Amino acid sequence: MRVVVLGCGYVGLELSRQLAERGHDVTGVRRSSDGITAINDLGESVGADGSVDENGSTDRIGSVEGIRADVTDPATLATLPDADCVVFAASSGGRGADAARRVYVEGLRNVMEEYADRSAAPDRLVYTSSTGVYGDHDGGWVDEATPIDPTTEKTRVLAAAERIALEATERAGIDGTVARFAGLYGPGRYRLRRYLDGPVTAGYLNMVHRDDAAGAIRHLLETNGARGKPVVVVDDEPVDKHPFADWLADECGVPRPEKRSVEERIADGDSSAAARRRLRTSKRCSNDRLRSLGYEFAYPTFREGYRDAIAGFRRPEG
Repeated sequence: MRVVVLGCGYVGLELSRQLAERGHDVTGVRRSSDGITAINDLGESVGADGSVDENGSTDRIGSVEGIRADVTDPATLATLPDADCVVFAASSGGRGADAARRVYVEGLRNVMEEYADRSAAPDRLVYTSSTGVYGDHDGGWVDEATPIDPTTEKTRVLAAAERIALEATERAGIDGTVARFAGLYGPGRYRLRRYLDGPVTAGYLNMVHRDDAAGAIRHLLETNGARGKPVVVVDDEPVDKHPFADWLADECGVPRPEKRSVEERIADGDSSAAARRRLRTSKRCSNDRLRSLGYEFAYPTFREGYRDAIAGFRRPEG
């Protein structure tokens, strides 16, 4: 299978590694020289890891190569190779709604138009969205059957991009899938100090380890799962931040942090309107569909996912 990963960054690099190790060929797409270097370094690493079975035959290891292109610049997309599958995982870099619209809506549309006009169009496209499109559900459960209710400019942009991924793909004869990621964590993004130092504001955490975010997409591509549908990518156990912070503190061997309610946090008066909306947003995301499609988590809960981070915290220096 030939896969093009647009926005081959935090999740995309891990996805590329998993695909290549299972014999697929991947082209990772980034805008920066550093990004291309990271992709090509991964390709060299994967290529050096071929294994030999007991009969002396070498398992096929796929390839990973980097190509520079910008989804917001249609002229650069002609360099992209034909592909069986396209994964759109580009990031707006944490900037505002206008930047998000240029990347997620206009950029995704540019990619769709580029590939739809080719004689060998991709079989499918996976767009990585966010569980933020559900809005607030007062701590209740949400899944793919729950109507989305984006309440911020950025989540409304994500919802608009989802429509392109599911509807424009269908018109182009491409099967679209929307993967709604919960909060990503993993190497480089554990944010232990945020919870250990406190104060910690109440609210549910819906999380997925980077390796499982990538693994879920890889599984959908290999099994043809969730064609034409959204799928929530989240681990087995949403958790309230207060008991989560206490568990982390106990495991790290430090005092439990100070706690605050949402009302107390807002009363501080130092939060923007957007931050106050986020604080009031509470839901628990279900992964029943992803589980029903046969995906097995490497890190089914935060307990397994934070094991390495806790070990690193407790390990004496030197």
